[in-house]
Amino acid sequence: MSFGEWHGIWTIIILVLFLAIVFWSFFSRRANKQFDEAAKSIFEEEEKKASSLKDSDKPESKKDE
Repeated sequence: MSFGEWHGIWTIIILVLFLAIVFWSFFSRRANKQFDEAAKSIFEEEEKKASSLKDSDKPESKKDE
């Protein structure tokens, strides 16, 4: 086999792997659930931080100094 044939086979293998990953990420119900939880987690963290801060805990501006 020549270099060109190996290159073609390698390209087909990589293409099949890529399509398998895309198919898995879009059509796997378990993966979809995990992706949704991960996407929502950033907002949950921000809400926790926002609720833990109080007006008295925020640093005062140095504008008046």
